[in-house]
Amino acid sequence: MEKIKSYFTDRKQQVVLFSSTAIALYGYDQGMMSLINTNQDYLKTMGIAEEDPQVGVIVSIYYLGCAVGAVIFSYLADTYGRKPALFGCLAMASLGNLIMFVSGLGYSQGALIVMYIGRVVMGLGVGGVDSVVPVYSSELASDDSRGKALAQEFQSNIFGLNMAFAINLALTVHLGKTNEWAWRIPIIAMQLYPLGLLAIFERLPESPRWFIFHERHDDAAASLKYIMGEEDGKKMLGELQENAKQESGKSIGYKDMFNPKHPMFHPTLITIMGQVNQALTGYGAVSVYGPQIFELLGYEVQLSEFLTQGNFISYFFLMTFAWLLVDAVGRRTVLLGGSAALITCFLLLTLFGGLASESSELGIPRQAVAIPGIVSLFLATGAFGIGWLATIWLIPTEIFPTSARAQGTAVSVIIWGLANFAVTLLTPILFNNLKYWLFLVFAMTNTFAGVWTYFYQPETGGRSFEENQEFFDEAREAGSWRVGKVRDGEFRKLPYPKPDGEEGETQPLLERVRDQL
Repeated sequence: MEKIKSYFTDRKQQVVLFSSTAIALYGYDQGMMSLINTNQDYLKTMGIAEEDPQVGVIVSIYYLGCAVGAVIFSYLADTYGRKPALFGCLAMASLGNLIMFVSGLGYSQGALIVMYIGRVVMGLGVGGVDSVVPVYSSELASDDSRGKALAQEFQSNIFGLNMAFAINLALTVHLGKTNEWAWRIPIIAMQLYPLGLLAIFERLPESPRWFIFHERHDDAAASLKYIMGEEDGKKMLGELQENAKQESGKSIGYKDMFNPKHPMFHPTLITIMGQVNQALTGYGAVSVYGPQIFELLGYEVQLSEFLTQGNFISYFFLMTFAWLLVDAVGRRTVLLGGSAALITCFLLLTLFGGLASESSELGIPRQAVAIPGIVSLFLATGAFGIGWLATIWLIPTEIFPTSARAQGTAVSVIIWGLANFAVTLLTPILFNNLKYWLFLVFAMTNTFAGVWTYFYQPETGGRSFEENQEFFDEAREAGSWRVGKVRDGEFRKLPYPKPDGEEGETQPLLERVRDQL
């Protein structure tokens, strides 16, 4: 019987486990501030009122830190290696979290400034995590399992979100919204992630692709042997060396990536539009305003908070379909399917939100519109997770050459940071003024995201990094970015491999899904 490898002996699985835990750190912060913002002791310590715009600014300034951190740590990842950059961003996130924890601890004057500093410093670290981890993970995954690896990591992101919200909710229920430790404990609990990761850091291999790119071939050989074994490592080393020859001398900077005449402009724009479209799905606003949406459907505050936790738990389990499907049916299919489901769910939420607001006048029982509204919101959350959460972070790691992969992922984080900064600032205004009509706006923005994806997003799954470069070369020759006009639409579909390398029919979809299990 073949020995089953565990996370403790399989090097690739160790990388997935490490990367998953690092991405969970990012998820934890997303869920951490939601209930802290309503804690009366926190607001008093910061010297602000609950309706003060600074409540939103404290949250959103973190995303600006993420954008800057992505640039800094992507540079470090390219210059000094993926591992040193990972060490730096984890240490930075830990420091920022500690600064947040001590803000106003035993003093009041200047507490708000310290909290701002903590949020920015932690943003620098988490932005580094978001830019370096996907690159590191994808460079150590095989071509037909990159999507599964990253989707599993982003399922851990939702685990972190659940953990933060659960700790917040439990402490709020048992200690109350006026207790200092009901908001300080959730902050310091996040230290489990960076400190735990730093403790096991030395067991990780450096990226062989990074070694090859820096002409450290002996180190690359040692890293591949450590990851894959001697025989497979030697074979892969030859392939990486050949690919490196094709990229040699091609130094690429951010100026090149934003130059419309440069070959990297096309993949850069796809990366930017991916994050813009992810923001247009509207789920950033839904995740921030989950409790208020349940209140809009007619539920009291505490029950709305419990329903939000239930939504996040459902989110975590539905994310399983993301890593089962993303390599089996392709990136385009899950993105387009996610858009279609989100459009439908937001149209339904517009309807049920409107009926809920007029239920007394119309004589409609509250539960008759609240329950289908809950189902619609749960399904919208799952559709976003399966279709749009991990996929948008995966694509930049697949469409850039090694010389620009870290910068490309950094651009993705920068746009994500700026988009979320805007969302967290605008959402209170939009939600308070539009109420349930905001869902109709999201239905329209999802339509735009889906249409753009259909026409311009190439299928990058099942292809090597080098094969994906061919799309951009062919697009330049065809004089069009429309996927359907490049090589007769070949990049609209996933290239199903032959089973076991044999001639014959392509591997059936159900077999590919089975292989992911």
